[in-house]
Amino acid sequence: MSLAVLYSRALSGMEAALVTVEVHLANGLPNFTIVGLPETEVKESKDRVRAALQNCQFDFPARRITVNLAPADLPKESGRFDLPIALGILAATGQIPSDKLVEYEFAGELALTGELRPIRGALAMTYRAANNGRAFILPQANAAEAALVEDATVYPAQTLLQVAAHLAGREALMPYISQPQTIAPHYPDMREVKGQAQAKRALEIAAAGGHSVLMVGPPGTGKSMLAARFPGILPQMTEAEALQSAAVQSLDGGFDVAKWKTRPYRAPHHTASGVALVGGGSNPRPGEISMALHGVLFLDELPEFERSVLEVLREPLESGRITISRAARRADFPAQFQLIAAMNPCPCGYLGHYNGKCRCTPDQVSRYRSKISGPLLDRIDIQIEVPAVPHEDLLKQAAGETSAAIQARVEIARQHQLARQGKPNAQLTVSEIDALCIPDAQGESLLRQAMIRLNLSARAYHRMLKMARTIADLAGNENILTQHIAEGVQYRRMDRQG
Repeated sequence: MSLAVLYSRALSGMEAALVTVEVHLANGLPNFTIVGLPETEVKESKDRVRAALQNCQFDFPARRITVNLAPADLPKESGRFDLPIALGILAATGQIPSDKLVEYEFAGELALTGELRPIRGALAMTYRAANNGRAFILPQANAAEAALVEDATVYPAQTLLQVAAHLAGREALMPYISQPQTIAPHYPDMREVKGQAQAKRALEIAAAGGHSVLMVGPPGTGKSMLAARFPGILPQMTEAEALQSAAVQSLDGGFDVAKWKTRPYRAPHHTASGVALVGGGSNPRPGEISMALHGVLFLDELPEFERSVLEVLREPLESGRITISRAARRADFPAQFQLIAAMNPCPCGYLGHYNGKCRCTPDQVSRYRSKISGPLLDRIDIQIEVPAVPHEDLLKQAAGETSAAIQARVEIARQHQLARQGKPNAQLTVSEIDALCIPDAQGESLLRQAMIRLNLSARAYHRMLKMARTIADLAGNENILTQHIAEGVQYRRMDRQG
């Protein structure tokens, strides 16, 4: 037989499109051609496949070899097609049988020795293969993450020889059995942060309702410590959330099975570009906001980011998704993350510090804060001050609540929200806010005064209502009372200074 047909997958955003690998042998001068819009990594597979076959003691045909990767209009990248191309050549030359190829999908990069190297995106590819009813043969290093897909049949292999022996019926590969994760995720403890009772309370509200937070305070007050401990008070990840988060991280090759059900925590440096944050590239890859799916994106020194970089966050903060559009490509990525940002109150950082050493002029402070646009601030629900901790408090032993105690309250409040509306309060639509976030008469009067005095926009008004709804849920109240509105107003610090 001079023609062999196999199946593999190509990544396009979050999708893993089916690719038919056709290998044809013809008479003529020896030549090896790959068609079907291959990128450089795929074109280079010719040399890897030839060396791997020869080093595994297979015969490499001295004929005209044509490999077609269909569909032709879908770009193909990375070395994942090495394994199906090599198997196609073996099947086309009759060195392995081709009758069972239709039962599997294949992906794996070949070393020159014939060993299989790990690939990225195994989780997304296996999910699609399982839906099509085919088993997946891939490198041993990717087996654990691929097996996270329910009802998927995964055959891990270490070398090309093992795959060939399996297809020939000489030595069968064993399906990978997923081992349940029994180790609970480990996060730093909130108890280690001394003082800052109001900031901890604000983060508890943010964790319960899925709200974004901006912390403003001098250097060394614990803003970064609080942010690093925030994932530990979030509700435990569900199976669906863990699988979605793992799938995105798998696209970048950064998923670690040992961190299954651990909330992602991403903290890019302030020199990061807009593409690094939201994703992009000629073959679109997920950015930091997608890698933080169902976790935390921490932006320290917020005004130090380029303003154009910060503005790209506005849409995903509202929609929870990001669409990357290029001339010939378009990819959608999920971006449901919680933004935790931190900044100093002024250029020198010490405005309002008890040591009184700030010498910044009001004009300098205004210019510094104007680096963050009003529309972006409007989208940040909670804006709090994190003041300097007195020396006597720092010398005391840590005596606050543990993350586990805070998380227990957060879990209860989140379950109330899911039972009532099926999603966290931060994701409520305008019509749902009108139906579910109705304050009492005194609370409505207080909110009206706050709108006038703080000059709140419609968006800020709705976000304050959602925040009050979360405060009421933490208190176990079905109705939003005056004290809930009053507390919510205290968490709009930047509005009060506007």
